[in-house]
Amino acid sequence: MTFDAVLFDCDGVLVDSESITNGVLRVMLHELGWAISPDDCFRLFVGRALRDETAIITAHTGFVVTDDWLDDFRDRRNVALTASLEAVPGAVAAVHEIDSRLGGMIACASGADLGKVQLQLRKVGLDRVFAGKMFSGMDQPHSKPAPDVYLAAAAHLGIDPGRAAVVEDTVPGVTAGVAAGATVFGFCPPDSPAHHPPAALLGAGATHIFTTMAELPGLVHAGGQLAEQAVRGR
Repeated sequence: MTFDAVLFDCDGVLVDSESITNGVLRVMLHELGWAISPDDCFRLFVGRALRDETAIITAHTGFVVTDDWLDDFRDRRNVALTASLEAVPGAVAAVHEIDSRLGGMIACASGADLGKVQLQLRKVGLDRVFAGKMFSGMDQPHSKPAPDVYLAAAAHLGIDPGRAAVVEDTVPGVTAGVAAGATVFGFCPPDSPAHHPPAALLGAGATHIFTTMAELPGLVHAGGQLAEQAVRGR
């Protein structure tokens, strides 16, 4: 591989969490009087930190979102994730293969709170491979679509972010990876409402689209070779 590191998003990339988390959020929005549909809830909130989207909740409900309400959401979300969360098919094997090839130069850089990231990776058995290399956009000055969390992960690994591959599944995430200077691989399994469509990911700057995690190790290897050839040809 010619990438120095691979930086993974978490939700929708490593764990199949979006329908669970979004379902909890939709129930709580219904409790506030906003009869939001599943499609609209995915469209408005997936890929973004909920704390950054409180104005839209107030606009539709008149409720001013409080820290207590956000804490209640996280508590209810965590119960649901603990009960039902599963890994994205093929993600565990792909992570271990890439980790082995790169000698541990991987990290998880999520827009979610660190507690959620840790809970989810522990639930699917990826906590050890990412131990000490989990990063939350909520611990940075700005979360996705800003590049801060990817820049923090790259700095921790001691690499130039331009030498990193980022794996993302949403437009805000792709935007963050591109802004960090990384090469972004867009994950888009077929017929999944929780993932943004290929055209949207490409429009945000993803250079590769793939539909199954089994493809990822080979694509990262090939993409790294192409990136290296481009650099040498300048």
